[in-house]
Amino acid sequence: MNEFAPVASDEAVAIARILANDHVADIVEALNREPRATATELLCEVKFERLVEIFDQPELDAAPELMLALPRAKAGKLLTAMSVDRAADILRELDEPARSELLGALAPQLRATLLSILGYPEGSAASIMTTEFVSVPSDWTVGRTLDHIRKVERTRETVYAIYIVDPETQLLVRSTGLRRLITGEPDDPIMSVAPPDRMPVTVSPLTDRETLAQTISKYDLLALPVVDHGKILGIVTIDDIIDTMIEETTEDVHRFGGMEALGEPYMKMSFLAMVKKRAGWLCALFISEMLTANAMQGYESELEKAIVLTLFIPLIMSSGGNSGSQATSLVIRALALREIGPRDWWRVALRELPTGLVLGAILGVVGICRIALWQYMGFYDYGAHWPLIATTVGLALVGIVTFGSLSGSMLPFALKRIGFDPASASAPFVATLVDVTGLVIYFSVALVILRGTLL
Repeated sequence: MNEFAPVASDEAVAIARILANDHVADIVEALNREPRATATELLCEVKFERLVEIFDQPELDAAPELMLALPRAKAGKLLTAMSVDRAADILRELDEPARSELLGALAPQLRATLLSILGYPEGSAASIMTTEFVSVPSDWTVGRTLDHIRKVERTRETVYAIYIVDPETQLLVRSTGLRRLITGEPDDPIMSVAPPDRMPVTVSPLTDRETLAQTISKYDLLALPVVDHGKILGIVTIDDIIDTMIEETTEDVHRFGGMEALGEPYMKMSFLAMVKKRAGWLCALFISEMLTANAMQGYESELEKAIVLTLFIPLIMSSGGNSGSQATSLVIRALALREIGPRDWWRVALRELPTGLVLGAILGVVGICRIALWQYMGFYDYGAHWPLIATTVGLALVGIVTFGSLSGSMLPFALKRIGFDPASASAPFVATLVDVTGLVIYFSVALVILRGTLL
């Protein structure tokens, strides 16, 4: 491990004293704006209790690197004082041997707990859960439970939900809220204030983050117990879900824009890392776009005979790409919210097909009116056969927009079927796909309508 504890400058000490009185969220925001070395100096001057609060914030950038910059003993003490789920998040991002060194400095029980959490797949319920929850045996009284909460409150993630377990088997039998608990008499059995005949809503350790978010939203919960074979392993709180969903949404937005997920704030990315994240996708899209040139080469003789057709190529390509991107965005969002599932592809296709036809017809009418208006107003002379050119553009738009809507809506299903994230169906990728096919549709329509006149 790299032990590094630089002596802070007078300015860093002064700033640290000011930050010590600010809200922890404001401190984290200020630290994120500072260079890594400056942030390390500031953290060395912060009181330990405040340091724990700072590292407990998921919004702290480069928390693993900042942790390694602390002396080993202080880092181990910090991990012990932090919430278990946040400590696991930081350890998961560390490489070996740093992770093993930090784990080795912890108490055996805490080390076993963290290793258990780290053993679950990233993004699963068990990987983001905390083991710091309140559970009591079912034979306790209300008064004894309240005394227990007073003693352990500072070491628990939340005390709003109390989980009741069988004293012998440790199986979860009920859950109750703090509000119901404080309304009971001290001598009442704890089971008397728990909702009767209603088992708590639970999830398995491997439940994904999207399902967790939907479950918490559906049942209006503050915390969700993670249960394996009837025994409660931990809880996922609503703030954990919000943090993970923000991270996942950010990754999806990056992918949908046609690039790899950054993994860290935009202004913190190095120049080479930024180029690396974007170059691969751009090259792939550029190579795909080369098919557009191939498609145009196939119709080179037609373009020479009716050069006027080239005027509408940007219009045709953009309309198809836009309709495809719209459909892809709608389907990806519906899949993420579980409004539709993989087996609903045919229902989506039956919905998008008439939608594409109507949207294409609307754009086709607008395109025909635009050509006619320009011809009559004298803005441009499309020649003696301008009505046929307008018809070609109108019908081509119907076909291209319909194809764009249908292919854009089906692409996320295809990616999900083969195991890829549907968000990988980026807008640029859909646009490239529709560009090539759009040109084929456009010139095929032109061959049919303009044969014997311009062609």
